[in-house]
Amino acid sequence: MEELKHECGVAMIRLLKPLSYYEQKYGTWRYGFNKLYLMMEKQHNRGQEGAGIASVSLTKGPGTEYMFREKAEGKDAITEIFSRLTEEMAGELLMGHLRYSTTGKSGLQYVHPFLRRNNWRAKNLCLCGNFNMTNIDEVFRFLTQQGQSPRIYGDSYITLELMGHRLDREVERLYQEAHEKGLEDTDITDYIDNHVEMANVLRTTMNHYDGGYVMCGLTGSGEMFAVRDPWGIRPAFYYRDDEIIALASERPVLQTTFDLSSDEICELQPGETLIVHKNGESLLEQIMPAQPLSACSFERIYFSRGSDRDIYQERKRLGGQLTPAILKAIDGDVDHTVFSYIPNTAEVAFYGMTDGFRRLHGEVRTEKVVWKDIKLRTFIADNSERNDLAAHVYDISYGSLKPYEDNLVIIDDSIVRGTTLKESIFKILDRLHPKKIVMVSSSPQIRYPDYYGIDMSRLEELCAFRAAIALIKDRGMQKLIADTYKACKYSPASLNHVRNIYAPFTVEEINVKIVEMLRPEGMQTPVELVFQSIEGLHHVCPNHPGDWYFTGHYPTPGGIRLVNQAFVNYVEQVLKMQL
Repeated sequence: MEELKHECGVAMIRLLKPLSYYEQKYGTWRYGFNKLYLMMEKQHNRGQEGAGIASVSLTKGPGTEYMFREKAEGKDAITEIFSRLTEEMAGELLMGHLRYSTTGKSGLQYVHPFLRRNNWRAKNLCLCGNFNMTNIDEVFRFLTQQGQSPRIYGDSYITLELMGHRLDREVERLYQEAHEKGLEDTDITDYIDNHVEMANVLRTTMNHYDGGYVMCGLTGSGEMFAVRDPWGIRPAFYYRDDEIIALASERPVLQTTFDLSSDEICELQPGETLIVHKNGESLLEQIMPAQPLSACSFERIYFSRGSDRDIYQERKRLGGQLTPAILKAIDGDVDHTVFSYIPNTAEVAFYGMTDGFRRLHGEVRTEKVVWKDIKLRTFIADNSERNDLAAHVYDISYGSLKPYEDNLVIIDDSIVRGTTLKESIFKILDRLHPKKIVMVSSSPQIRYPDYYGIDMSRLEELCAFRAAIALIKDRGMQKLIADTYKACKYSPASLNHVRNIYAPFTVEEINVKIVEMLRPEGMQTPVELVFQSIEGLHHVCPNHPGDWYFTGHYPTPGGIRLVNQAFVNYVEQVLKMQL
C-alpha cells in the first residue's frame, strides 16, 4: 500500500557480431540501443528517480572517444537519455541502470553508471548495480589504510575505486607478463587488452563486501561482467545466443525484449559471475563460495513484475491460501461479503483469494472498491508531509456494498508503515459503512528493517514494531526494552537481539494493537487484520527463503549489526526527545 523503493534495475547487452551486421539485418544502427531501451522501460518499476546508460566501442582507435555515458534524473530519465543518442555512441557493449535510492541521497552525481577514466583502455571501468552494502565503513577503512583517498563517501563510488584499484593491479600484472615475453609498445597494449581476467579483479574486490547485490560493469578494453552476491539476495537473469548476450534484473524483461520462452533464460547463481571477454567468449565462474540461499522473498511478493510465469502463480497462491483465515474473520458469511483489493500490485493475490473462495462457496461478490486516484509517491515525502499526502492518494467506489449489512474484505500485498491505512484507506472505507472490514496482507507482518535494497531502515517506521513497543508499555514490561538496548549495544553482534521485543506476543495480539493504533478518530466500522503466515510464505515461495524483514533472520553479519544498531538509535532518540 505504501510504495516501497527498491534499490535498482540493471540491463546489459553484448553484441557478438560487428555493428554492420545488425544494421544490415535489422535496418538500423540503433539495434542494440533499441533493445536496451526496451529492457529499461520494462524495468521502470524498479527505479524512477534516475537512469543512466554506458556503451563501449571495440573498433575506435586512439584520439577518438570509445566509451560513452549518459545520465538523467526523474521519471522520464529513460526517454531523455535515449533522445540524446548519436550514431557515434554506438558500441558492442551496452549497459543500463534504473535508480531508486535507499540512502536518501539525490542528484545526478548519485545516478549510475559510475565511470573511472584512464588513458589505458583496459584501466577504464564503468559500474552500475542493484545493491546495498552493509559494511561500507569497513571497505572505506580498507581503502584509506592503503593510502587511497576517495572523493565521495558512498557504496557505489567506493566500489568503483576499490575495483578500479584491483583492475589497475591486473593490468600491471599483464604488463609485466608481456614485457617478460619480449613485447614492446602497442604489442604490450594489445596483449593486455586481450588477456584481462576480470575474475581476478572480482575475487579480490567482492570478497570485501557484505550485502545484497548484482554488480555489473564494462571496461574500456571490452570486458563485460555481472556478479551476484553469495547469498543470492538480489536477482539476475541472462540469455546467450550467437548474436547477443543479455542480462537483466527480471526474467520477463528478457522474454519480452528478445521474444523468448522462460526456459531459454538462465538465472545467475549466488556467488557466480557472467564474464564476456573482448573476443566475445563468455563463461560462468564461481568467484565466491555460495552461502545458504537467501533469495529475497519480497521480490516475489511485491517488487518484480507480476508477468513472470512463476511469480504470477506464486502471488495467486499467496492470496488463495489465506481463504481459511479470512473465512474465520467474516464468521463464514460469504453471502454478505464483498471482496476487493488495493490497486495495483495486489491484484494478482486478489485473483487467488477469490478463486479460493469460489472453490469453497461458488460465486462470490467482487468490486473495485478502492481507486488510486492521484499518483502521489508518499514514500519520498518528509515524515511531516507524508500523512497529509497519504490522505489523498486513494478514493472509493460509492454504493459498492450494502451499508451495515456487507462485510468488506480487502487485500494488499503488504502493510509496512500503516500511514496510508490510518490517513486514507480506513477513513474512506468507513464512509461505505460496511458491517466489518477485514484488511488482508498477502505477506507476513513486516517487523524488521531491510538493509539489502529496500527503503525500510528505521524500526520506528514499521507499524508492527510500534505495536510491539506499545504492548510492552501497556503491560509494564519496560525492562525488556532496557535489556534489549543493552544487548544490542554491548553484546557481540552475532545475534539479532531485536527479536526479543516480539517474543512475548502472538501475531494476533500485535494485529489487535496495530488496528487500535491505526484506527482514525471517529471511525465506526470494526476492523480485523489477517496476515500471511511465515509458513505459508515459504510453502508458496520455497526457492526464495530470504525473510529477514519478517523473521529477523538476516543472512549476513552486516544485516544483524545494522538491525541492532537501529534499535540503539531508536532508544537513544526516544530518550533524547524526553529530555
